[in-house]
Amino acid sequence: MTSSDITEIRARFEAAGQGHVFTFWNQLTEAERESLLAQLELLDVEHITEIATKTLQKNVSEEQAKCEIAGLPANATDSVVDAAPAKRSRWYDLGLDLIAKNQVGVVLLAGGQGTRLGSSDPKGCYNVGLPSQKSLFQLQAERIIKISQLAQQKAGTDQLPVIPWYIMTSGPTKQPTVEFFKTNSYFGLDPANIFFFDQGVLPCLTPDGKIILETPSKVALAPDGNGGIYNALNRSGVLDDIKKRGIEHIHTYCVDNCLVKVADPTFIGYAAERQVDIATKVVRKRDATESVGLIVSKNNRPAVIEYSEISPELASAKDETDPSLLKLRAANIVNHYYSAKFLLNIPNWTSSYLPFHVANKKIPYVDLATGELVAKPTKPNGVKLEQFVFDVFPRLTFDEFASLEVDRNQEFSPLKNGPGAANDCPETSRHDLLAQAKAWLLKAGATVTVDEVEVSPLTSYGGEGLEAFSKVDKSIV
Repeated sequence: MTSSDITEIRARFEAAGQGHVFTFWNQLTEAERESLLAQLELLDVEHITEIATKTLQKNVSEEQAKCEIAGLPANATDSVVDAAPAKRSRWYDLGLDLIAKNQVGVVLLAGGQGTRLGSSDPKGCYNVGLPSQKSLFQLQAERIIKISQLAQQKAGTDQLPVIPWYIMTSGPTKQPTVEFFKTNSYFGLDPANIFFFDQGVLPCLTPDGKIILETPSKVALAPDGNGGIYNALNRSGVLDDIKKRGIEHIHTYCVDNCLVKVADPTFIGYAAERQVDIATKVVRKRDATESVGLIVSKNNRPAVIEYSEISPELASAKDETDPSLLKLRAANIVNHYYSAKFLLNIPNWTSSYLPFHVANKKIPYVDLATGELVAKPTKPNGVKLEQFVFDVFPRLTFDEFASLEVDRNQEFSPLKNGPGAANDCPETSRHDLLAQAKAWLLKAGATVTVDEVEVSPLTSYGGEGLEAFSKVDKSIV
């Protein structure tokens, strides 16, 4: 990099009020200077400063006070739990037909590490202690294989349909994830149909919007939230691949749900039949006090609100048509459908369309006055700016959006907490998977003679095809 390049970069940061990133410039080695400049060159400092100013000055409580929050309108919702068998079969068959036509793709949010699980590996590498010792990645890969086979059987074709798998990783998880897939021979999938791409990052900021230096030659960076997926899809070339393959329907979900139905034909068929741009799966909120985000109507647009955004009175309010149900009960499980048409329009969005949210964090930093490295701050000293995947919902009207309620016991068991926690931990994930398997076998007429039994996704995707197991006396089917 020439001296004029350095001067230009420095001038840009100083003009944006971020010139302090050069505080230690004269003390750095040549290699450290190159490293710092390489980071700074990738940062759109003007945009970062602009969004920091807007976000940090935003009066969230004032915004919330102006919101009109209501339950989802009846014409934008449906339920697998309550739907007639004929309706569920229609959705399922339509979804299988779309898979058989190679029109379905899957996007996986897999940027998280298993830190709270006591592991430094990507969370998808974690196994919850099943008899098979399969990881979350393997369970999901095998569901893709199985649903492809079921679609092929229904269509009566010789060619196995392709469901491309687009896996969004973060900086720390990219290489370990790729290596994990290679070591495990991509779990039987064709690597040509697996596309790894990176989540974006943003600098960490002080409460007054200044970029934090982690060391004299390193900017403190953090992932930009799962809402960064939209820019990442465009930046990575995933959208180009979706267009080239002729994909029209995309299923998106989080890696930490061990019960997720990957490329769920019922969900795909439901959304396709309604011809919406976005659909979302929800589960019924357990009770008024459950700490879970809710999908609601907010100022007559679809939106997600946190449990902390509503009063206890509204949280406990009953449905006017069915007092046994909560008025606001559609719990968000980050499990969404997108039309390709909608996602392919991402490049036309303005970069500042989606809002940013502030997360106060303890961020390692170098003291600009003394040069002291503070690796473990004792209290939050900075903020991370994040976007959420659901921030895009209010772009749509309820003619373009739909919500499908599913059975929590069949489709949602998140892995959020470490071993031994009260809920959402490896033990609950293991229990829920094995309980589901046993229930499937019993429904199929089997006599289960073991305490615990696991059904491989390669044997059954959703409980189908188990009639042959008249007696089960082993732990894995």
